[in-house]
Amino acid sequence: MTKPERTRDDADATEPEREAKKKRNSLGEELEVDTPLYDRAAHQLRCGPYDQDASSSVTEANGARVEEMTKEEEEEEDLSSFTPKSPIRKPYIPDELSDPTVYPEIHAAFEDAQAKYIEKLCRRTALFTSKYRRKEARSCLFNHEHLHPIREAAKRAVLHAAKSVIRLSSSVEGEPLTNCCGLWIDWDRESKTGTILTTAHLIRSKHPVEDHWIGRDEYDIKANVTVHLRDGTTAEGHYLYHQEHYDLAFFKVRVDEQVQFPYFNGNVHCGQDVFRLGRDQSMDLRITHGRVEYWNPASVERYHYMYFLHEQDDYLCDDDGGPVIDLEGKVVGLINNHLSASFVPSSILEKCVGLWTKFGCIPRLHLGMRFDSMRLLDPINVEKMWRMHNIEDGLIVEEVSKDSHAEKRGICFGDIIECFNGKRISTTIELENMLLVRCKDHFDQGNKLNAKINVSIQVFHPEERLRRTINLNVEVSDHGEIITKGTYPITSTEETSATVQSSQNVAGK
Repeated sequence: MTKPERTRDDADATEPEREAKKKRNSLGEELEVDTPLYDRAAHQLRCGPYDQDASSSVTEANGARVEEMTKEEEEEEDLSSFTPKSPIRKPYIPDELSDPTVYPEIHAAFEDAQAKYIEKLCRRTALFTSKYRRKEARSCLFNHEHLHPIREAAKRAVLHAAKSVIRLSSSVEGEPLTNCCGLWIDWDRESKTGTILTTAHLIRSKHPVEDHWIGRDEYDIKANVTVHLRDGTTAEGHYLYHQEHYDLAFFKVRVDEQVQFPYFNGNVHCGQDVFRLGRDQSMDLRITHGRVEYWNPASVERYHYMYFLHEQDDYLCDDDGGPVIDLEGKVVGLINNHLSASFVPSSILEKCVGLWTKFGCIPRLHLGMRFDSMRLLDPINVEKMWRMHNIEDGLIVEEVSKDSHAEKRGICFGDIIECFNGKRISTTIELENMLLVRCKDHFDQGNKLNAKINVSIQVFHPEERLRRTINLNVEVSDHGEIITKGTYPITSTEETSATVQSSQNVAGK
């Protein structure tokens, strides 16, 4: 092997200097620190093709050793700054010193030691890791034996979804309004601002009647909203938008660390195992197990809900606005406590969030009617409708709003809506999704709120045994839809007779 040529500097250097340089070179070769790029062609002749990854791995390994040394030094520093606590030992008096009259000093010292022991024990048992504290909170996943087959999957799902669940409280002029839960749905890295989705009940200041279709609820958008973060701190929530028909609200809040967003699953079905999640005043997680149910709503309820069927002894905590999750930890709905354990399914929820994100509002078509789904009736009733009218699917009109276009076009209580814009409809959830999609198309074309658009419906009139297609002119609005009951005043007997005759004429057509 050819020896390296000595330079003039080598010749002029003293023996100690040459030795020092030799050590520096060998150290540079070992750590590859401040070493110039070498001839890759020569390296390939000696060692084969140059491996950039191998060179990088050596550098990474050396960096890892340096980092490991740094961590060890930090750990040593932490240990040097840590003062170990004295062990918890229960004091006692030996039998031979048990007489307090003979050994009063010993017993006085024991009393002092006993007080310190109890103080230290109480301080430790107050920690959240203490088994005494753990006994205070028992969820359905701990107590219910019938959940054993799904317990492990449910635990994973709950712990994953809980990271996006927060608690909110509201007040007006210092007076508490309500407590709710919510979900993170966005976080801006530059402004350190998070966006929360919750129920509009958070700012609902008046709720005089249970009937949502009357439209008597009032909302205070200037209410003070406090966001309770998972680390125990609080932040002020700033109002962004609320939609009264779906009872949804959006708030923004300053949060420095990135938040975790939930995953949504729009495919929810009856009988499915689900869990409601909420947080109490201590920010502890509250979990309620149940199954999805889908039935026709009460006459005072909106018809875009699904329902949560649970054990009677389960406690439904203040989880209004919190998520309903499946066994994968995905959100299948947002809790909206009204008359029953109802929730807005994710198929509607995702469309609402998408519309608000893109257009700043959640528009909806006001058809001026309430419906029940034939599919959700007793099979005896469905079979009878099929036998008598050859109809087994569609939406039954339960009420028509006074002076609406639907009323003017002759749609009445008991009629059946079979199609909407040429598409078959089986449930009110399907209808709501169609209405939201139609509104998105309307806005994508550059149109705005409060406009009138035409929709086509196929209606069957059972009294006349007549099927026809009707074009309705309906309003695009982001307010809660109001169904006005059909009433008229009686001021004379002649008006009564005329009204009866008019009704008979309409029925005979």
